[in-house]
Amino acid sequence: MSVKLFVGGLSWGTDDRTLRSKFEEYGTVEDAVVIRDRDTGRSRGFGFVTFSSNEEAEIAIQNLNDAEFDGRNIKVDRAAERSSPAPRSGGGGYGGGGYGGGGGGGYRGRGSRGRGGYNNNRY
Repeated sequence: MSVKLFVGGLSWGTDDRTLRSKFEEYGTVEDAVVIRDRDTGRSRGFGFVTFSSNEEAEIAIQNLNDAEFDGRNIKVDRAAERSSPAPRSGGGGYGGGGYGGGGGGGYRGRGSRGRGGYNNNRY
């Protein structure tokens, strides 16, 4: 059974081949990818490595977590299971909502008194 590992703290210069090469020291690597920004193509500083067995993945975690690689100390752990995408809502993850859409606040000039800061949009 394949096991995917998260690798964080990668150097900006680390590429897929270098990542694969390092992790192959600990077992059979099925896939190794450095995640890149879709707009700039620059590394985002993390990646994923997939091992063919649980045992090899555990050995890699034990040997490489908090180890120096390409001039940086990296973090290696099992990748979290990817669930279905969470519904997008406002509030930035602070209990939802709170500061819902538009209207309100700021300087509106002298003639705007009595308009209040809350919008009256009906959804």
